[in-house]
Amino acid sequence: MQLTEHFSLEALIASETATRKNIDNTPPSEILANLHILAQGLEQVRAAVGGRDLLVNSGYRSPALNREIGGAEKSKHMYGLAADILCPQFGTPLDLCRAIVAAGIVTDQVIHEFGKWCHVSLPAPGAKPKGDLLTIASVAQGYVEGLNPVV
Repeated sequence: MQLTEHFSLEALIASETATRKNIDNTPPSEILANLHILAQGLEQVRAAVGGRDLLVNSGYRSPALNREIGGAEKSKHMYGLAADILCPQFGTPLDLCRAIVAAGIVTDQVIHEFGKWCHVSLPAPGAKPKGDLLTIASVAQGYVEGLNPVV
């Protein structure tokens, strides 16, 4: 099912871990509206990077999948409102995070994670956007304010 011009439901629910562990990652019907919102937000990100293709490493995660990968207990991924993305044609994950902010895209969080990807989450319908900008270099260090290089 195509959610927007460049993002399909299949792309936003794909998971190698779910396949390998035989975890059903099919979103319930109440999550579909959020996945449309996420796809629309990703279209904005795509526009911010000059129309370059985004790679979605992780979109929707069922609660079982989220537990399996050690995701946050209240992860926005479980609500269909977050994605971990890359855009190698544009630049580094930090470049991508900064492009989202520079474009003024309304977000709950933009996180530069481990120097390996950009996590972007969107506010739930009717909720006030948090606008958090964070970096995590290691689990031991935890999250720090701002979008920073990871060394």
